[in-house]
Amino acid sequence: MAKDQTFDDLSAVRRPVETANGLPNAHYIDPAMWDEEKHAVLFANWAGLAVASEVPEPGDAKPIEFLGIPLLLLRGRDGVVRVFENICRHRGMILVSEPKKIEGAIRCPYHSWCYGTDGRLVSTPHVGGPGHNTHEAIVRENLGLNEVRSHIWFDTVFINIDGKADPFEVVHADLLERWKEFGQPLIHGGADSTFTLEVKTNWKLAVENYCESYHLPWVHPGLNSYSRLEDHYNITELGLYSGQGSTLYRQIKGDDGAVFPDFAGLSSFWNEGAEYVAVYPNVLLGAQRDHCFAIILQPNTIDSTSEHIHLYYSTKTTSDTLRAKNSAQWKVVFQEDVFVVEGMQKGRHAPNFDGGRFSPAMDSPTHCFHEWVARKIEAHREGT
Repeated sequence: MAKDQTFDDLSAVRRPVETANGLPNAHYIDPAMWDEEKHAVLFANWAGLAVASEVPEPGDAKPIEFLGIPLLLLRGRDGVVRVFENICRHRGMILVSEPKKIEGAIRCPYHSWCYGTDGRLVSTPHVGGPGHNTHEAIVRENLGLNEVRSHIWFDTVFINIDGKADPFEVVHADLLERWKEFGQPLIHGGADSTFTLEVKTNWKLAVENYCESYHLPWVHPGLNSYSRLEDHYNITELGLYSGQGSTLYRQIKGDDGAVFPDFAGLSSFWNEGAEYVAVYPNVLLGAQRDHCFAIILQPNTIDSTSEHIHLYYSTKTTSDTLRAKNSAQWKVVFQEDVFVVEGMQKGRHAPNFDGGRFSPAMDSPTHCFHEWVARKIEAHREGT
């Protein structure tokens, strides 16, 4: 698709929800738009990379590719989770090729330069010639691993690739206040509480679908039987996140009637309330009285996305059987969305589609996301 006026003009997206169109087709199928959006939306803001529970112990390291950038998620000996570029500062060699425990130092497999788990360059064998491990031109203090700016909240590791975004606590002050009761330890459920869905769609369509409850009766009839459309409300706060809430959350129960323990100190709202928000650009979160979840959307290509789902509880001693039942139930729900987001991706190849219209009553959370993306792209083009 050639770049044209439709590609550039986002004024229709910025209009109020009553008259706005969605993002043009190019934002889902055009390689040039994919490249621009990568920088304007995903690199310039606090994007989700992983969850801290993926590196639970000091020395745990996990390589992750984020839009072609080789990164390393690493919990240091000091217990701090950091994100580094996964390359040696010598010749750019990949340092860690698979998840592992760093027992000593991170050793480059090419020339054996070594780094501490805090990123410091600690060893440069033969750098000054055979048997000489130092050279006056190689200042180790200046050649540590390149650290990527990161912030952890809700166990989610957010990164800001270009390093220019306002602090996470400033950007998302409203959401942190809204969900302050969940500023407590979230216990990852373990291997039976995480799964990945590979979806043939642009990552934005997964966000758009998650934001709204409009589709519940038709796409999630099972869920709608106990979490009805009429029990939901829209969340469209400040244009930084959006989603849906429920006023009638019902806890999952085991065959013996057992439930998960509640998180501590929750207000009465959470007795039957639950909220599900998309934290722009690519993190989907759910909060309920007895368990939470985080979904990290990993954009792989313009039309393929990995959805990494993680479930959390208030204690390490939850029932194995109940955790497995809960994970299976959520997997069914999220799998039900796959045909929708893949169908919308195919639909974006219809040349006469204008981005679509929104139901002012039901689609405002999705419009909120479209408007935010358009605003970020316009700011990028203006250099602001």
